[in-house]
Amino acid sequence: MGIVRKYQFETEMIHSLIEKQDHYKSLTPPIYQTSTFVFDNAEQGQARFSGEEEGFIYSRLSNPTVRELEQKLARLEKGEDALAFSSGMGAVSAVLTTLTKTGDHILCSKGVYGCTFGLLQMLKEKYNIQHSFHRLIDEEEIERAIQKNTTCIYVETPINPTMEIIHLEAIVRVAKKYSIPVVVDNTFSSPYLQNPLTIGCDVVIHSATKYICGHGDVIAGIAVGRKEFIQLVSNTARKDIGATISPFDAWLLLRGLKTLSIRMDRHCENAMKIAEQLTCHPAVEDVYYPYLPEHPQYELAKKQMSKGGGLITFKIKGADLNQTQQFMNSLELIKIAVSLGDAETLIQHPATMTHAVVDDEEKKRMGITNNMVRLSIGLEAWQDIWFDLEQALGLKKNKPE
Repeated sequence: MGIVRKYQFETEMIHSLIEKQDHYKSLTPPIYQTSTFVFDNAEQGQARFSGEEEGFIYSRLSNPTVRELEQKLARLEKGEDALAFSSGMGAVSAVLTTLTKTGDHILCSKGVYGCTFGLLQMLKEKYNIQHSFHRLIDEEEIERAIQKNTTCIYVETPINPTMEIIHLEAIVRVAKKYSIPVVVDNTFSSPYLQNPLTIGCDVVIHSATKYICGHGDVIAGIAVGRKEFIQLVSNTARKDIGATISPFDAWLLLRGLKTLSIRMDRHCENAMKIAEQLTCHPAVEDVYYPYLPEHPQYELAKKQMSKGGGLITFKIKGADLNQTQQFMNSLELIKIAVSLGDAETLIQHPATMTHAVVDDEEKKRMGITNNMVRLSIGLEAWQDIWFDLEQALGLKKNKPE
């Protein structure tokens, strides 16, 4: 018998969990492109539907290719189990609707992704599920923000797009005191840079469209947590609402995972160099990147994240909306597009794009301004990325002296 060994993260990502003898010894996980599965007999069908026997029934419920992805993400995030969804918002909505009912309250970090904000508004207007946004910077503030009907604490860290860091240990200490589950959107970091479950958080969510995929060709979501909770979400929100990922998309994500560590290393290295260059440019007002020593939560970021990530947000000094858009339009290599985590460097304008649904007053509270842009640093040579940014910044009209 061979020695049982716990492999490093990079090794876990590459090697499949499937029993190869059950799949014709295929090195790559097969794509089970089927909607349904055949039972040996009627009694077996009854046993599987009743839960007395494990096995596949219908691909909206579970599928071998999808299951391989879920088990791998659970291991990478150090959770007990995981569910894959057809989008990141599919994962967010399934988790939040499972944790709440009419009359409940969701406590949120000060900033969230625009579509998450839209979902929270819909839950409030249609189902009387309230929410509130707070900075959550220390335990006293967290305790003050908790209401009698708070059933969930939902945070992003780093926050989109302001790159603020949430102190997860502080939130967990307070949440445990009140038996409130903590949900963390870990999209910006990926499992490679941050594992909130190891800190004591209850559920981790990813837009797998981003770094987990890495190639801009899949829309998908992931939720990871305790087996009992994941099973509850599977049996209710995902099964009945139906945001199920396709086997082919799951297979593409499995392929993307093999290079996650290599890609994230390059994203982070490039981002650090670009962030340092931006801080020295006279046309740039503020640079938000967790691993810059100037970041107000630099020490916390180093404690929670192994590297700074591939996202940078910055403001163009003295620019209005038109001037900011002119800067973006002057870029040649960098593409104007929402999303992140692709091989290509992307830029977007949060106030009019990802957070367009957020009203102006709330944008102001979140710190989102018209002269703010968000960069997703790609895998190109960093010198080429910087050359493009520098030439576009130089073309900005009314550039301050």
